[in-house]
Amino acid sequence: MAIPVARYALKRQDELELRYELRLLRNAIDKYKQYSDAGLIPLAGVDTEGFPKDLDSLVTGVDLIGQLNKKMKFLRKVPIDPMTKKAEWGLRSFQDEPDSFAWGGQNIYDVYTLSTGRAIDGTYYKDW
Repeated sequence: MAIPVARYALKRQDELELRYELRLLRNAIDKYKQYSDAGLIPLAGVDTEGFPKDLDSLVTGVDLIGQLNKKMKFLRKVPIDPMTKKAEWGLRSFQDEPDSFAWGGQNIYDVYTLSTGRAIDGTYYKDW
């Protein structure tokens, strides 16, 4: 009986880590949007709606308007998805349909895991 309990505990730990990493990414996207809306950083493009154009821009940083050689970084690194063990995430743009899993490429409005697995509670990880 120890093996199923241990497996359950490991799965639960991965699920907690996934929730943490999703929150980290979503908070970084929200902070980027706040800076953009406040006029502290330039728009990344016409269709971006003030959202980052890619995850790398959250890590490499964005020049602050009116301040020479100053950048605002929103993440230290793109986190590893604990379910896929890769630093790759599903992306959704502001222009995409809410239930779409095909990224339009205009900006990053939301992220989700690329895992097709199910959680302990029966939901799909990609729906978190």
